[in-house]
Amino acid sequence: MGKKNVSLLIPAYNEAGNIPALIQEITTALAACQRYEFTVLFVDDGSNDNTLSVLRQSAVPEFSIKVIELSRNFGKEMALTAGLQSLNCDAVVILDSDLQHPPKYIPQLLQKWEEGYDIVSTTRNKIDDQSLARRIGSRLFYSILNAISEFKMEPGTTDFRLLDRVVIDALKQFTERNRLFRGLIDWMGFQKTTITFEAPARHSGQPRYSYTRLFRLALNGFMSFSLMPLKLAGYLGLTVIFIFGGLLTFMLVDKFNSNAFGFSNIAFIIVSNVIMNGVVLGCIGLVALYIGHIHTEVIGRPLYLIQKEYVLHENEEVL
Repeated sequence: MGKKNVSLLIPAYNEAGNIPALIQEITTALAACQRYEFTVLFVDDGSNDNTLSVLRQSAVPEFSIKVIELSRNFGKEMALTAGLQSLNCDAVVILDSDLQHPPKYIPQLLQKWEEGYDIVSTTRNKIDDQSLARRIGSRLFYSILNAISEFKMEPGTTDFRLLDRVVIDALKQFTERNRLFRGLIDWMGFQKTTITFEAPARHSGQPRYSYTRLFRLALNGFMSFSLMPLKLAGYLGLTVIFIFGGLLTFMLVDKFNSNAFGFSNIAFIIVSNVIMNGVVLGCIGLVALYIGHIHTEVIGRPLYLIQKEYVLHENEEVL
């Protein structure tokens, strides 16, 4: 029986300072996995540093290295999509290029896969350089998403995971543009297990996700996996109508009886209109976000564009 084919999928954006150390750690980790035939696939997501130059000089004899160059920066989720669409292997291990997903855990992922699991996920029990704001934001994100969605995402889950061929083939069927891989994979089901790991500080450079990008990713997650925000907008409207309907009834009763409170009709109208208009505008804005997502999905543009793809060999580049 031949060796099983396992790919490592690594999205990269301005990671020139991390690539050499990453390949060295991968080489060390894979040395203990002689039962498999490995291919390392880098997807360059429109880097504007010398990431590509470093990659082109990174061929090693121990395993094959392939490179996909996207035409511009499409974001990590699209880089992962491009990589998965190109794979033809028995399993894939997805990891980041900043060494916060240590390759030394790859043998553990493979061991769990051999036990029959289709998905082997990872959760972090420690992150050396994660700020307090990011820790709080992460916990808040998972708490809200798990409260409003129809499935549960395990807090602390990362994109560092192994996927069996059956999961890869299933993911290739997804067509949505606004996607969150962690959510999609948890939504899919299959036989799943999890290992924990300690995430070291970035080897080089700064985190690629600003707070703005993290907020957008979280918003995509909420809108992709739950209709609860729309329902809440409707409930909010009904609540306001009920409250102000009751207040109007109370004022009318007071006006035509003792008029003890002396409410001004003009003041009541102004306050009521301001609050009601605010609720209406908020609901309209929320609906507009969903409509915007629908428009983005149906417009039909490609999810990403590939500028070039090739295989690296020592001392040459093969197109």
